[in-house]
Amino acid sequence: MFHHVKELQFNARVSKPDVRFAKLLLEQFGGPNGELKAAMQYFVQAFGCRKTAPDKYDMLMDIATEEFSHLEIVGATIQMLLTGVNGELKNAADESDLTKVLDGTAAKEDYIHEAMVNPHFFIVSGGTPTLTDSVGNPWSANYIMGMGDLTADLRLNIGAETSAKMVYENLMKFTDDIYVKESLRYLMTREVAHLQMFQAALDTIQPNFPPGILQSDPRYSNKYFNMSQGEDYKGPWNEGVSPLMGEEWKVIQDPIQHVKDTNGLLEEKSRGTDRSEKSVQTANKKLSAKRKDEVDKATAPKNGIISWSFYQNNEKPKVKENIPATR
Repeated sequence: MFHHVKELQFNARVSKPDVRFAKLLLEQFGGPNGELKAAMQYFVQAFGCRKTAPDKYDMLMDIATEEFSHLEIVGATIQMLLTGVNGELKNAADESDLTKVLDGTAAKEDYIHEAMVNPHFFIVSGGTPTLTDSVGNPWSANYIMGMGDLTADLRLNIGAETSAKMVYENLMKFTDDIYVKESLRYLMTREVAHLQMFQAALDTIQPNFPPGILQSDPRYSNKYFNMSQGEDYKGPWNEGVSPLMGEEWKVIQDPIQHVKDTNGLLEEKSRGTDRSEKSVQTANKKLSAKRKDEVDKATAPKNGIISWSFYQNNEKPKVKENIPATR
């Protein structure tokens, strides 16, 4: 259940109206890296682990709900940045004097130009936040990413928080309002906090690499193909051992010749790894059985009833008797 508290999580403020920045800030209201995207992504992901990983469910729902709070902060800030303009747009009886509100004729012309770029925000919505990005593209569920596997979803969320953090960082360059920057810095900081939460949660799942269940093919998992001409660089991505699997990197200096020599990689040999096809198949079966057992145990009906929640009074759900209807 959701319970709305009318005060904002963070006391957002602005020093003066700023139509242009209000439009830019829409990016975090209805954009692909915005707060609604994050809230819905974590909210949807949480359903899949309600029974199998209730601790991760709790975390995802808490962060999703906080993201809705951040959406409220962004929306409130946009509304405050449109102070004055909002009223003038409602002034239908008399000629609206946007020139005074926007500090001069040039500012009014800029406003008209912005309205032409994103007419829905300024004309159709009447000066309130819209679920679009900064250029008017409507919010889409296509922004939501989830694989139904926690090791994959948590990595997707780390990426989402990274992108959102960078958007706030860039937005701060386009406003001189110290109060707006204060809110943006708070929101940016919470992205950093959430990123760490997702990473910490990922670390509690073992094994968590590779994502999913099936292991990688040992013939190809540690090969580095030198696919570009020019100066070559060395680093932990192509020398030493791989950071997560501990396999020795093998550099293929001439990919074209190597592909020919191995019959299109079909005759590739495992080198630099202790894994074999037999060990991979054994690991696949073992982890598959483990994950299946976890899901089956967590989702098994109790007393013949599948229930999502169990309330504090611990009352068992009552089964309605199948009583024939009477006329």
